[in-house]
Amino acid sequence: MSNSKKNPIKIVHVTTDLAAHGAQMVLYRLLSRLNRDCYESVVISLMEGGQLLEEIESLGVSVYTIGIKNGIPTPAQTYLLIKTLSQLEADLIQGWMYHGNLAAQVSNFFVSRNIPVVLNIHNCLYSLEYEKKMTGYVIQLSAFLSRWATAIIFVSEISKHQHEQLGYLPPNTIVIPNGIDTCQFVPSQKARSAIRTELGLSNHSLLIGLIARFHPMKDHETFLKAASLLLEQIPGLDIHFVLAGKGVNWENTYLSKSITQLNLTKRTHLLGERNDIPSLNAALDIASLSSYSEAFPNVIAEAMCCGIPCVATDVGDSAYLINQTGYLVPPRNPLALANAWKEVIDLGQEGRIALGNLARDRIIHKFSLDHFIVQYDTFYQTILSKN
Repeated sequence: MSNSKKNPIKIVHVTTDLAAHGAQMVLYRLLSRLNRDCYESVVISLMEGGQLLEEIESLGVSVYTIGIKNGIPTPAQTYLLIKTLSQLEADLIQGWMYHGNLAAQVSNFFVSRNIPVVLNIHNCLYSLEYEKKMTGYVIQLSAFLSRWATAIIFVSEISKHQHEQLGYLPPNTIVIPNGIDTCQFVPSQKARSAIRTELGLSNHSLLIGLIARFHPMKDHETFLKAASLLLEQIPGLDIHFVLAGKGVNWENTYLSKSITQLNLTKRTHLLGERNDIPSLNAALDIASLSSYSEAFPNVIAEAMCCGIPCVATDVGDSAYLINQTGYLVPPRNPLALANAWKEVIDLGQEGRIALGNLARDRIIHKFSLDHFIVQYDTFYQTILSKN
């Protein structure tokens, strides 16, 4: 990595929040691996707190919070954001997620220096109807303003095409798929045994997992209906379904009611938000995705890196990611999902291990964190050389 400047390049990242979700985890991985001799990173979070705040600060990265609630800033909070950006004297401002992107775009108009602004989009956009009304307004306004942005980083080709159709047309666009830490996400027999012991299950129990926060787009309903159908197809097999993520717990009345109605209570484990995702992934026999909208599904890439065969809905870049190492099904089709699970089960343990090895090899060679960092470094140097 090269840097012709005497001082490190200062990049200020403006993010909606610091919850431990997909885009925020990508930001954390980027911050943890960028060359400190070349780059000085600073984070501005529009909302307070978040699981990743202390972890990012432990990297030696300064974090500023604006304190916005309910998605709408007060005049005082808007002034604080602009003032903070002005004082930081960034060489480049990078937005993260729709609200962070818009905040970066608008506030930069009021900063005295002409600073390059890069937007970072982690969503696919099949329809604005899938978004909250306020988020829809943010997306459309950001699309209009994107002509004044320097560049946009997309995580998938499908996302890039969808947003360009909506009017996201800055001078430069690039697709950089998310990078996976191949040393953190690894196959582990120890994790397999430990998770089963935690759940009170036999080492021979077969686990099918869905790691996703509770959100309509993640379509937990389809996953649960598929689970019920699978048990009807092979009732004698010791199969259990493991779900984890924010809001995925027994206090969630929608989930608990659905599980009870489908007679899945004894076979389903709701684990809530976890901080041991690598171990949880490595414990699965099949990792699954039931979403009807995604861009680049991190959870599938992480499971693949753990050597776990995956069954995913054919949304976003799932097909490109999985390639020949797993199975794709149409979204909102519980029967197709159940049938694909059964095909993986029918492979037997040796067949699943072989498929999982292919999946891990694909992540190592195409989607490693090292490759991801090189792409970001090259992008930053190219953009800054033009300004």
